[in-house]
Amino acid sequence: MRSLRRLPLASTCLCALFALASSIPSAAATVSSPDTVRIQGPGTAPHLGFACCDQGIAQAQALFADPSVIPALRALHADVAVALVDLSPERAALVQKLNQSGVPAVAWILLPANQGYYINADTAPQTAARITAFEQWTRANHLQWSAVGLDIEPDFNQLADLRTHPGRLIATMFRRSFDTARILRARAAFSTLIARLQADGYVVQTYVLPYQPAERRIHSTLLNRLLGTVDVRGNQEFLMIYTSFAPPAVRPGAVWALGSQAQFIAIGSTSGYGKPGSLGGPLDWSEFSRDLIVASHFSRIIGIFNLEGCVRQGFLPRLQSFDWNQSVELPAASLRHADQRVNTLLPAILFLASNCLYILLAFILLAAWLFIRRRNRRTVQR
Repeated sequence: MRSLRRLPLASTCLCALFALASSIPSAAATVSSPDTVRIQGPGTAPHLGFACCDQGIAQAQALFADPSVIPALRALHADVAVALVDLSPERAALVQKLNQSGVPAVAWILLPANQGYYINADTAPQTAARITAFEQWTRANHLQWSAVGLDIEPDFNQLADLRTHPGRLIATMFRRSFDTARILRARAAFSTLIARLQADGYVVQTYVLPYQPAERRIHSTLLNRLLGTVDVRGNQEFLMIYTSFAPPAVRPGAVWALGSQAQFIAIGSTSGYGKPGSLGGPLDWSEFSRDLIVASHFSRIIGIFNLEGCVRQGFLPRLQSFDWNQSVELPAASLRHADQRVNTLLPAILFLASNCLYILLAFILLAAWLFIRRRNRRTVQR
């Protein structure tokens, strides 16, 4: 789930960090030509969830003032993750409207903008306070939630500020790369918060960036340390595979490459910034329906970012009559590019970067051994 105000930097990070995949279910794909691979739809609809309302209460009110939106959500049996950027009476009224209409609502926990907006290693105290305030607000307004969602992402504002000061950026990243204790403290704190929410009867969702499976695979925390993200899990984990931010060569094959490592998948963005087809621009119907079909092979629940973009582009009526048995064709070159990045490039970079000190030590020891051996040979010859 992502705030569009932070997308330019977010897209840069995601393009650089597209992560992991493993084996592909062969029964789902057939080679239709040397240049394309056909992916057959699963035939059954997954459960859909839409994220919304992170751009201010006025836009949220306008979204649900459209008389077609709630009936469409009910027809799709979809839930809606409402961004809790504020805990205002107006936002409570919006949630009450969903409750009364029978549309399941997910509490998408976010922080005020001046506290960093996202949940990460530097916001554990603020997140705990926010959850306490959320529970009080929920009780006061008699709100009902189907789940609580924790959006675990870097502080993009901080990274943007550091980017304009290269020296500070390098110093900060160098310091973070060795600060394992910071991540361990944050993991313990968020695990406690998740357990608290679960004890209160909530299903807990976590939304994570695409590199997280790669970190787990090689038992690394490097990117978490550098970016401040935290590897914690609730009941449901959504891997945010937003192909609108993927490099063009990888974009069509990104969900296919990453999907096998996901418990559940979130796709997007249908809103975006810039022009359709450009980096970070909104997915059009062709791209969106492609990602839906591919994601449905791996995930029985699919998150969609965001509802506003789907309404604006007229996707909701088309989803009601969507043929989940249809096939889509992916360029074979895109699958190859995605496979190279997810199975070779990123794991290799992470492994080398995570173990650079050990590799350097091994190189020094080898060089020392060779030097001593060579000196001993000269001594013997003399």
